[in-house]
Formats: sequence, C-alpha cells, structure tokens
Amino acid sequence: MVRPGFEERRRLAYRLIMRVSPAPVFRTAATKPAGEPESKTSTLLEPAERWLVVVINDPVNLMSYVVLVFKKVFGFNEATARRHMLEVHEAGRSVVWSGLREQAEHYAFILQHWHLTAIIEPDETH
Repeated sequence: MVRPGFEERRRLAYRLIMRVSPAPVFRTAATKPAGEPESKTSTLLEPAERWLVVVINDPVNLMSYVVLVFKKVFGFNEATARRHMLEVHEAGRSVVWSGLREQAEHYAFILQHWHLTAIIEPDETH
C-alpha cells in the first residue's frame, strides 16, 4: 500500500475533524429558514467587576522609597505619590489603583516585586 502524501493526509485529517466537531452555523436574516420564529431575547452586558489595589503599611520600607515606587510603577507625580505614601503611613493602607482584576493582579505583583505589601480586593462601591 502506498503511503498517502502530505496533501492527502491533510484532507483526511480535515474530514475527520469536520466529522467530530462540525463548524458552527451562523444564521442571518438571509439564511434563516422561513418557518423559524424570531427570537425576542436580548443580551444585557454587565460591567466587569472592579478591583482595588491596596498598599498596606509595613515597618521596613522608607517613606522616600515608597514614593519612588509609586512614581515608577503608576507614573504618579511627586504630590500624588507623597499623598498615597502618607495615607499608607497614617491610615495603614491606601487604595492606589482600581480597575479590572487582571490588571489589578499585575500591579499587585509588581508592587510585591518592589517589596511593598500590596493586596487586591473587590470594589464594593460599584
């Protein structure tokens, strides 16, 4: 028996795939059968849940170092970075960013890489 060539194997694989998992059929107004009733459902898109990046006070890092990290990571100006640093120092925590979970995890990871204590938590105000 002659072994099938590349093109033949590709066609056989394609037929096998199509037999196992057929491609989805998309129907538009032009391709919809005449007897099928119209769907009256609507899809409501909810906004994605927002997450907070919270920096927690620790006795290890200098205030000037925390300001430097805020400026480097978030691009804060001196006044904003200093305000967040003082909030961390006096209140014990500061919300430095809010947004989607994946980005919040990214920022928390970077802050932890800079040896700051950072956590994420869901924003319950929205």
